[in-house]
Amino acid sequence: MVREQLIRYESAPVTIIQHISVRGLSCQQTFGTLTLGQMTVRCAMGRSGRRTRKREGDGATPIGRWRLVEVFYRADRVARPLSRLPVRPLQPASGWCDAVADRNYNRLVRHPYAASAERLWRDDSVYDIVVVTSHNQQPRVRGGGSAIFMHIASDGYRPTEGCIALSERDMRLVLRHASKETLFEILT
Repeated sequence: MVREQLIRYESAPVTIIQHISVRGLSCQQTFGTLTLGQMTVRCAMGRSGRRTRKREGDGATPIGRWRLVEVFYRADRVARPLSRLPVRPLQPASGWCDAVADRNYNRLVRHPYAASAERLWRDDSVYDIVVVTSHNQQPRVRGGGSAIFMHIASDGYRPTEGCIALSERDMRLVLRHASKETLFEILT
């Protein structure tokens, strides 16, 4: 059924989807589904499930509504994703600050960086395509969680540190139909 939905979506004219939802059977689950229009695909979520009160380092996927902000990709590994969102290639020095007390907390930075910052240029493929969400951006709350992305799932859809992870094929399909106006909602 899902394969038939994908084939129908891939061959259909591109339409902007206004709402993407992510859900699981319980808040403790680390896997679930992402629904985009009439299509539903598998996704991985945080190792601690989903929570309404996200905290830095808790491993939970935050429950709430956000926008998709921009897309980064590894140009040395994958083709540029088609999207109405801003798309830029990652650089070897790309990082994302997760140091709660730093002025650039939950922002893109360049390595080497004096404070703690996750490396976006990774040896594995999970950040070959990574979508920044608006979670904890305006206003930024120190300790409210950083680097809540949508990215490529690891083998077996292993749990994330709080992000939503999809197969590369599903990610490309989502990006093809998403825009800055698309509401990204993680449900209870």
